[in-house]
Amino acid sequence: MRFQRKEKYTIDDLLKIMEILRSPEGCPWDRQQTHQSIRNNLIEETYEAVEAIDTADKVLLREELGDVLLQVVFHAQLEKEKGGFDFSDVADGVAKKLIERHPHVFGDVSVRDSEEVLKNWDAIKMRAKGRKTLADVLEGVSPALPALMRSQKLRKKAAKAAGQTIRFQETALGVRDAVRQIEKLPDSAKPEDKMEKVGKLLFSAVGIAESCEIEAEQALAEFCSRFVRQYKTENRG
Repeated sequence: MRFQRKEKYTIDDLLKIMEILRSPEGCPWDRQQTHQSIRNNLIEETYEAVEAIDTADKVLLREELGDVLLQVVFHAQLEKEKGGFDFSDVADGVAKKLIERHPHVFGDVSVRDSEEVLKNWDAIKMRAKGRKTLADVLEGVSPALPALMRSQKLRKKAAKAAGQTIRFQETALGVRDAVRQIEKLPDSAKPEDKMEKVGKLLFSAVGIAESCEIEAEQALAEFCSRFVRQYKTENRG
């Protein structure tokens, strides 16, 4: 395989390397992969990049961002081979999206603050996606998101569409009501009934996180880490 090694590579080199790996003379494993077979790799690499952000590890973050980029390049190469799209189309699409959704930077729109920027972003996104109703907006929240994150997005979008603010007292009442419903369940209750009631409780609890202006996903993740540290401390020796 004729390939020129360099002191430092560029994105063009990365695209070429992926093309070589997928070629008949390349790697047997890489040639076998599909969008579905490497789907979880994208999720795992993204979470590892998030971990590097949370630990403020810049060296690790650089590596993990590279791994995330590799997944993007891999998926783009798969589509290029099928005549779908390629990496340049991905870059072109996101560049156009940024220009379109920042008319206060690339156009003649004036904004007062970040809040108005977000409001304009949502309005432009709805027009671009052809979303006219609240149902359209809610369906646009990806079901592939972690459940806590999806719940908070759904609650936030529903409240915004209704012109409401998610208030602590109201969400706390919802949590207490959900707990009471679980307490009333008989021991013989069907698993699907228990699942529904517990799901309602968790969805209500996410409302409390939103009313406190914190990310539910992050709050639970940090508490899990504290739980592990506390357990290790208490069980030393």
